[in-house]
Amino acid sequence: MLNRLRRFMGIGWMAIGIISGYYLLMSQAIPKFQSSQAADKIPAIIYAFILTPLIVGSFLIFGFYALKGEYDQPE
Repeated sequence: MLNRLRRFMGIGWMAIGIISGYYLLMSQAIPKFQSSQAADKIPAIIYAFILTPLIVGSFLIFGFYALKGEYDQPE
């Protein structure tokens, strides 16, 4: 029972990864890139090129392994 729940939650983790990547790019990075202030460019670069791939990749890998059954417990 819990093994199926873990696999189902793998889809959830992957969806959270995609949603968080969309949020970071659309709500955080792009508005800062479009800002005219030079001080906003550094956080935009950090959001776009460091945090987004790290967060999205981590959620997607974790979700993939959960979906694959790597975290299943013997019943």
